[in-house]
Amino acid sequence: MRKKAYRKIDIAGPGFINFTIANSMYRDALVSIRKQKTAFGTTEHGAEQRILIEFISANPTGPLNIVSARAAAYGDSLYRIMKRCGYRPEREFYINDAGNQVDILAESIELRYRELYNEDIGEFPVEAYHGQYVIDLAQKLKSIEGSRLIHVAERDRLEKMKEFALAQIMAMQQLSLERFDVEFDSWVSERVLRGQGTVEEILSFLTEAGCTYEMDEAVWFSASKFGDEKDRVLMKTDGSITYFVPDIAYHITKYQRGFDKMIDVLGPDHHGYIPRLKAAIRALKHDEEKLEIIFLQQVNLFDEGEKVKMSKRAGMIVTMDELIDVVGKDAARFFFIRRKPSAHLNFDLFLATQKSSENPVYYCQYAHARIHSILKKAKKENIDPDDFHTRNLKKLVRDDEMLLIKQLVDFPNVIIAAADNREPHRVADYVVELSGMFHKYYQKHTIVNKNYPDLSKARLYLITAVRDTLKNAFYLLGISAPKKM
Repeated sequence: MRKKAYRKIDIAGPGFINFTIANSMYRDALVSIRKQKTAFGTTEHGAEQRILIEFISANPTGPLNIVSARAAAYGDSLYRIMKRCGYRPEREFYINDAGNQVDILAESIELRYRELYNEDIGEFPVEAYHGQYVIDLAQKLKSIEGSRLIHVAERDRLEKMKEFALAQIMAMQQLSLERFDVEFDSWVSERVLRGQGTVEEILSFLTEAGCTYEMDEAVWFSASKFGDEKDRVLMKTDGSITYFVPDIAYHITKYQRGFDKMIDVLGPDHHGYIPRLKAAIRALKHDEEKLEIIFLQQVNLFDEGEKVKMSKRAGMIVTMDELIDVVGKDAARFFFIRRKPSAHLNFDLFLATQKSSENPVYYCQYAHARIHSILKKAKKENIDPDDFHTRNLKKLVRDDEMLLIKQLVDFPNVIIAAADNREPHRVADYVVELSGMFHKYYQKHTIVNKNYPDLSKARLYLITAVRDTLKNAFYLLGISAPKKM
């Protein structure tokens, strides 16, 4: 006999009809969810479009900070979400390992290195890097090289400092990312791009396209002809190029690699950078619609209501590693992701460490752990959830049970919306809502009752689907799914 799809159909005023879906349809959906297990939520929505997500791309001049941590959580979660719904995303880190900031880093380490041999270096320059990590790198270099570099010509010594510093800091940043459960499919070096002649090619392309001119002994890009507010210098009077040129070259390599869409995740201080970049893309006749820019807003740290000053002085959290040490990887990622990218984030350190329902990540992970505990209790009561027949599901008749199933059914739609709108916070909000619904259900109903084994099995079947969906969502957010807390 064919099941009725609707429990009732009502006319709700002129032009409106209400359809109430039959409970049997929700039960069938629950069975489908349970059968899919970890595959639930997987769709082909993205049609295997190739997406490049570039995020973090921090200068290799020091440890990753909390701004980088927000970008790491956001970018990695967006990658996982897009992959789950049928896109072919790739994660990329652009290493700004050329230019003035790297020279300053080498000079900073060189001064600290000479200082270790009691050389009077005078007052440490204001523009130099002052962090403890610079002293640590100088000490490590001393342990490897001894005093040998003191007697090397300054130019060669600084080059050695630069090579050493870049290798050490990149290794440091990669270890931090590993702790944060973030991986990259590719790392692109600005120095390598320059060495391959890519930068010179861009200058030639722009010149051949009639988009450059000389003025005041400098080479300029006619950016204003392509939508920018003013023209931009490409080559200075001393023959050195501006940072803008390798950035153009890097983005053109993205086009050359054939991606359907390229997403740049940038900090709030990059707004003025976009018009000139898009002007160059137009000038070189590439499709600017393929390049999408997402700005992550500022992060402010608060501890028990007091704003934490962003400083590298002892005891003040500024790095990704220090944040993980204090609140843990899961809380850090969840707090970063739950806030939409276009909104400023006030990160509450005290709240992130609380083991209470006030802490959203604890609240959600506790729901997952609680379900494991209930399933263990059922086995002790000799109620085996695996000894189950779908006819038992007819015992699920209450409104809150149907609402739980409705929430589960909506999971694939949430993933698709999160991917298409580039908003991983939708998944975080979803798990908070699902966890809250489960906690309320648990408090209201007895799930394991040996006097009602069929009802118990039906409810265990339902909460197991909740557990599996939470676990799926946790993976997309990059957080763990604990079995006990």
